[in-house]
Amino acid sequence: MLVLLSACSPYRPVLHRENTLALAGFTAHPADTTARWQMMNLLPPTTLTYRMQNGQPILLYADPIACGCVYMGDSRAYDAYRKSHPISLAEEQRMTAEINQHPGWDWSVWDSSADVNVVNGLRPGPSHVFY
Repeated sequence: MLVLLSACSPYRPVLHRENTLALAGFTAHPADTTARWQMMNLLPPTTLTYRMQNGQPILLYADPIACGCVYMGDSRAYDAYRKSHPISLAEEQRMTAEINQHPGWDWSVWDSSADVNVVNGLRPGPSHVFY
């Protein structure tokens, strides 16, 4: 019975897309602080979009339900993803329009020093975001 229920799961397409993103080189970053959760909720859920960092687009995919995380990838990861999931011109235009609606993205909340008590305990190491 459990197998039948999981086959009908509404999250199945989301989980498949997240697996495809991970295989393409995207990295999942948990929204494990209040600031990260707020930033994640500025993004359209389960939709690929981007924000600029140092003049380069960083592709983002927020999943507030299944993983409570944001997948982040650079242009190489995006190119690898597009090989298996072509993106239409309309989708590219939607991504550009979406970024113009919410220009206030704060990369500092994804830094490992953003919440020393929580974040450093989970991920010790360099204090910059890896994509």
